[in-house]
Amino acid sequence: MQTVPIVTAPELTYHDLDYGVNRDSTPALDSTPALTDVEYTDVCQYDVVIVGGGIVGNVAACALGQAGLKVAIVEAEARSMASDRGQAYSLNLLSVKVFEELGLWQRIRPQVETYRSVQLSDSDYGKVVKFSPQDLGRETIGYVAEHRVLLEALESRLNALPNVDRICPATVIETVKTGDRTIVKLAQNSFQNSAQILSTKLVIAADGSRSALRQAANITTFGWQYWQSCIVAFIQPEHNHNQIAYERFQPDGPFAILPLPNGLCRIVWTAPRAVADEMLTLNPEEFMAELRSRYGDHMGKLTLVGEPSVFPVRLLHSTRYVKPGLALIGDAAHCCHPVGGQGINLGIRDAAALVNVMQNALARDKDFASLSVLKQYERWRMWENLFVLGLTDTLTRLFSNKIWPIVLIRRCSLWILQDISPIRSLVLRHMQGLTGKAPRIVGQYPKV
Repeated sequence: MQTVPIVTAPELTYHDLDYGVNRDSTPALDSTPALTDVEYTDVCQYDVVIVGGGIVGNVAACALGQAGLKVAIVEAEARSMASDRGQAYSLNLLSVKVFEELGLWQRIRPQVETYRSVQLSDSDYGKVVKFSPQDLGRETIGYVAEHRVLLEALESRLNALPNVDRICPATVIETVKTGDRTIVKLAQNSFQNSAQILSTKLVIAADGSRSALRQAANITTFGWQYWQSCIVAFIQPEHNHNQIAYERFQPDGPFAILPLPNGLCRIVWTAPRAVADEMLTLNPEEFMAELRSRYGDHMGKLTLVGEPSVFPVRLLHSTRYVKPGLALIGDAAHCCHPVGGQGINLGIRDAAALVNVMQNALARDKDFASLSVLKQYERWRMWENLFVLGLTDTLTRLFSNKIWPIVLIRRCSLWILQDISPIRSLVLRHMQGLTGKAPRIVGQYPKV
């Protein structure tokens, strides 16, 4: 993989010459060079251009690159900024299967933690639902991985692929759909009025919940901002976490504890926005005092590692995932509440499903960027994603509620989950991605 450094630009314009329309995502800024004033370098030809070089975009790039397609990754952040992001994810078993099919799991596995139990509880209610590997007939029920670990493994594989280029840091300023190809224009040097042009059959938008490509293509979304924000932090407990993950539903919102390697834990603390903002203004001692009241004392003394951070919580879903020559994956297509840790897993499943559909089209000598082929991906993933978004939204509203009839319903639900094993197994199978249509990335790849 070659890396081409270029500077960023703030705007993206979408032109669809097939339909004779011109759509502007935002008003033009003075700092953006006019198209007629820009001097363009030679056009670089690609089969696929992926905008967004995070976990989900890189999963798609690895799979497509290993399938022999010529791929460009356009990423707005410098590599050092992306790898330094202090995030951790709960990986379900389907995501692990995708990394196995990419030949990356042997590299990732020593650097992640498994959890052999998930304990689900409701505030001060004594009933605790305990999910275990026996519910699935497997050795584990999931893993927790740091962002850095996954990104480094993916980029290591991409670096070994001569047919994959990384253009970073860069921002797309315009896409032009003409015939069966899309021209993607990138800002290269705004001071010298020069730019780089890519030509591709398919653009994959993996550029996050504020996707400029989605907005420029006039793909609408629906959803809402929750009344909550999410506080995340790394904690070093005195006692071992014993590979147990906790999901505690409290009146303010869910509170999760995820086990990490070296005895660390990751907390995901959902609270009303005002409370979350206030938590970040506290000094470390005051913050830890508030945290301990929710964390409990079962792991002994707790030490804060690094700085806590907060991010807003929202539900978002695109009304379309595809247009001719364009496909949305991951947060560009949908966002859900962090309860249950489903966000990254939905994105990885999107990437694998899209690649699966494209590979099937190639095997049948069909145009993988045609709307009829891309619609197969949309039909596959849209309803599965909507189900998970609805489930996480229902859980959040059901458990962040003090109305007594609702409290009674949810506590009866916990009793059913704990005491009726087939239902518990069904719920766990769904959360682990073991229900529905599973994507398969065709081909056997070398291990790294």
